[in-house]
Amino acid sequence: MTQQVVLASGNKGKIAEIQAILKQQAIEVISQSHFNVPDVEETGTTFIENAIIKARHAAAISGLAAIADDSGLEVDAINGEPGVYSARYAGLPSNDQNNTDKLLRALVDIPPEQRSARFHCVMVFMAHQNDPSPLIGHGVWEGKITTEASGNNGFGYDPVFYIAEQQCTSAQLDSPVKNTLSHRAQALQTLMPQISDFFINNK
Repeated sequence: MTQQVVLASGNKGKIAEIQAILKQQAIEVISQSHFNVPDVEETGTTFIENAIIKARHAAAISGLAAIADDSGLEVDAINGEPGVYSARYAGLPSNDQNNTDKLLRALVDIPPEQRSARFHCVMVFMAHQNDPSPLIGHGVWEGKITTEASGNNGFGYDPVFYIAEQQCTSAQLDSPVKNTLSHRAQALQTLMPQISDFFINNK
């Protein structure tokens, strides 16, 4: 039996990525837009706080169990920025191109060997809005920031996030490959067994 959960996101790229990964687990992921769930203000100072805020909000309005993630890019040379502010780094309304341009400007004088960075993703599952013990997965994807954008298969900072093992940016990876390597994939891989156990134990 397929289980339905609401995904607390309106990001089409993120929704497609998570749907593709969870489909194999007989979990149907429905976007929060299907339930007219508006975005909620992300007032947390950590990825986990923001993910819980979003999941609780979506569960409250949809009446379904909810999955939410908060992810961002941490760049060593600029003290971990943009971090939890990755989606709105260049200000609101958020824009991928503006965010990426600001990042490249911030790193313009930084040599290649000092451009280390990593994507973080914290993903939570809440059975209902008042769930006192959310299930949590965390993924980290190491890379470096390039000096210019390359690739069209991605969103956010993907075109400037270079993965040495693949010798290309995240935006140059085929989706099936990215869905096994990314920070979001890693977070889901740690969360999926927990979700499966939850549904088995709560039939």
